[in-house]
Amino acid sequence: MSRSSHVPTYCLHKPSGRAYVRIRGKVIYCGVHGTPESKAEHGRLIAEFAANPGAPTPAFSAITVVELIAIYFEFCCGYYRRDGKPTRHVDRVRLAMRPVRELYGTIAAESFGPLALRAIQARLVATGVSRKYINDLVCEVKRLFKWGVSMEMLPPSVYHALTTIPGLKQGRTTAREPKPVQPVADDLVEATLPYMPSIVADLVRVQRYTGCRPSEICQLRPCDVERDGEVWRYSPRTHKTQYRGRERIIYIGPQAQRVLAPYLDRDPAAHCFSPAESEEHRHREMRANRKSNVQPSQRNRRKPRPKRLPATAYTKDSYQRAIARAVVKANRARTEEATDMGIEPTLLPHWHANQLRHAAATEVRRKYGLEAAQIILGHAKADITQTYAERDARLAVEVSKAIG
Repeated sequence: MSRSSHVPTYCLHKPSGRAYVRIRGKVIYCGVHGTPESKAEHGRLIAEFAANPGAPTPAFSAITVVELIAIYFEFCCGYYRRDGKPTRHVDRVRLAMRPVRELYGTIAAESFGPLALRAIQARLVATGVSRKYINDLVCEVKRLFKWGVSMEMLPPSVYHALTTIPGLKQGRTTAREPKPVQPVADDLVEATLPYMPSIVADLVRVQRYTGCRPSEICQLRPCDVERDGEVWRYSPRTHKTQYRGRERIIYIGPQAQRVLAPYLDRDPAAHCFSPAESEEHRHREMRANRKSNVQPSQRNRRKPRPKRLPATAYTKDSYQRAIARAVVKANRARTEEATDMGIEPTLLPHWHANQLRHAAATEVRRKYGLEAAQIILGHAKADITQTYAERDARLAVEVSKAIG
């Protein structure tokens, strides 16, 4: 390799405004671009290289933890993207970096060790979040330093030392245990449906029949559904395991087809379940149920230029909020009815959309086995399906009757 290829180059990382110098392929952080400190550091490295070009390259720069976090976070914002937008994983990275920045932001990243990571664990335990969530955030911290090693900003020993810290074990920590997600009973769903907008109720029905994820059913469009067979096939435009190159197919049977069919007669690229359309239905129902005559001045009280318009598609969060509002409305009606009768009300417990997926998985596994549930849910491994499909205790009872 010629000597010219070893000449230091000074570069600017434009999104962050941070300056680096590259010597013999190694990237060394100099500081904020344009500051006296970064210029002095750059000048020192150039002078040392000019004085002795054959000397070994400085292995690693004295980058602080907060500087490493800033550079890594910019990388995450560009790497974890879907449809041109950062994914929810970026929010998890932000949350994981917060205690690291607050406790150890000013120290050299190279000096961050296992004891510091244990202190991060203890701080997260004190916040009251669940054990599993703490382990996920600690893994994000480890990933931060692993990335720093891969970019030759830190020595490999930093990351290898952090891998000696295991995740928190159940029963061996004061961190609270997360409640397992249970399948929602069909009776509870049926009791809630009358208090939902009709479009949200159909959204719930289709998800319960198909067992798909909330995010998958919310993005359903007519153009994504193949209707050339007895069972329709729905291929979501984006899905959870897309980045791994996996294909996701959701099978839509006759019951789900009957619910879904009216929503397919529209622009093929439009979303089937639309909050804007749901609002239109709600306003029409309110006008139809109105007992008094509508004043001419009140026939159209909408703002000509509203600041916020209803969305054209549900997200899994707005979908969940719609379910939560329906449960609240149902309980309010039950409370009023029980008060009139002079009895204690029987309130509905809150449930969420992901429990519909668990309910579908449990039913499929009970009737057709684990492999069928694995295919319907779109899991690559059966052990993942185990967490969704609750084991049917009735089979154990029948076996015990026969052999016990």
